[in-house]
Formats: sequence, C-alpha cells, structure tokens
Amino acid sequence: MSNAALAEIVGYFAAFLTTCSFVPQAWLTFRTRNVSGISLGMYGVFAAGVALWLAYGLLLHAWPIVIANAITLALAVAILAMKLRYR
Repeated sequence: MSNAALAEIVGYFAAFLTTCSFVPQAWLTFRTRNVSGISLGMYGVFAAGVALWLAYGLLLHAWPIVIANAITLALAVAILAMKLRYR
C-alpha cells in the first residue's frame, strides 16, 4: 500500500471519528431543544473554523476533510439556529 493510499484511509477514519463525536451533542440538542448550556460565541467561532476547514479541503480536493467538515458544519449551524431560536 502506498503512502498516499494510507494517508487517504487515515484521513477518512479521522474524519469519521471526529464527525461522529459531534453527533451525540447535536442529537441531544435537537431532541431536547435545551440550548442553555451552549455558548453562542463558542459555537459561532467553531462554525466559522469548520467552514474554513471545509474551504481548505475544497481547495486541496481533500475529500475526507470536505465530507467531515460539511457534515459538521451543517450540524453546528443547526445548533446555532436552535440557540438563537430557543434562547
């Protein structure tokens, strides 16, 4: 197996794990609509950072980065919207 192939596998696995780690918090927030423990500032900065990682992945055509950050950004924006709606 080449280094490039190994790097791609590691990238997809890392993307899968980091994206999956975000899902339980998002699911709990969607289910309970309890946003009292969520910092609007932190999630805003987090979403901006994820958007930049998404842009970086797109510029490099690095699909593990693109896929993971597109999913995470969608979840973060949904949580931000809930924070603004249910504060």
